[in-house]
Amino acid sequence: MKKVLYIVVPCYNEEDMIKITTEELTKKLESLIKEKKISNKSKIMYINDGSKDNTWNLIKEINKNNKYVTGISLSRNRGHQNALLAGLIISKNNADIIISMDADLQDDIHAIDQMIDKYNNENCEIVYGVRNKRKTDTWFKRITAQNFYKFMKIMGVETIYNHADFRLTSKRVIEHLENYEEVNLFLRGIFPLIGFKSSIVYYERKERIKGESKYPLKKMIAFALDGITSFSIKPIRLILALGVLIFITSIIILLYCLIAKLTGNVVDGWTFIVGSIWLVAGIQMFSIGIVGEYIGKIYSETKKRPRYIIEENLEEK
Repeated sequence: MKKVLYIVVPCYNEEDMIKITTEELTKKLESLIKEKKISNKSKIMYINDGSKDNTWNLIKEINKNNKYVTGISLSRNRGHQNALLAGLIISKNNADIIISMDADLQDDIHAIDQMIDKYNNENCEIVYGVRNKRKTDTWFKRITAQNFYKFMKIMGVETIYNHADFRLTSKRVIEHLENYEEVNLFLRGIFPLIGFKSSIVYYERKERIKGESKYPLKKMIAFALDGITSFSIKPIRLILALGVLIFITSIIILLYCLIAKLTGNVVDGWTFIVGSIWLVAGIQMFSIGIVGEYIGKIYSETKKRPRYIIEENLEEK
């Protein structure tokens, strides 16, 4: 029996891309159906993440004329990870396999064939789409992105190098994903934790056709911080290690200041001021900031607020 495939595509202000993306993905579905790799009940599911432009109206219009297109609209903007989670959980009700990708078509849709082959022929329940190069990125983005994955590894966070959110997952994987209830989502770190047999498909990422990137530097930094603090306590341990180092250094400095005072080579008050600065101020604010980040996450998690609210679901119509 052929499997039902859902391609889940989060959208935020993508009115310039929706029609182009739909055209390309529809061709891909029809090709896969013709090759008998997937069921003719397969669909493209758009997730409108509180777009402020005409994105959702275009999705509803396309839904009326294209049998492969469906979608849900969130009540407000909840961020890429929450929008993606909503699409994965809703689509698993009707899908056997789910592929997530962005609406900008930078992910190579032809890699979908290889993903499905690995699922069908090798029983892989998670197939990660991994970039084989970053020649379309600016020098700054390429360096920061590569160092991000390396830094995450140092921090003890298990991720797939150069993998974003272009992946295939089975229905069973998404059923287990629902058990992960954290509010601060970092899906790239959660899927390796779920386990099951996995594989990698390499592809070349393309340049964006239209519109602007929805991940400026500010969002990228916040995303990286979420990933680190959601999966690792190493920053807190580093604070401890740094605190010990500063304390030892302060003892040495205090001894030096005491010797200087006894030999008379110092002005009044200098010993106390220098010793206090080294002992307290050097590490205090940084430590408070790191610990505060963890406390903030604990605060968010304990409230158990919904990660998304669905305003409209075309699957129910």
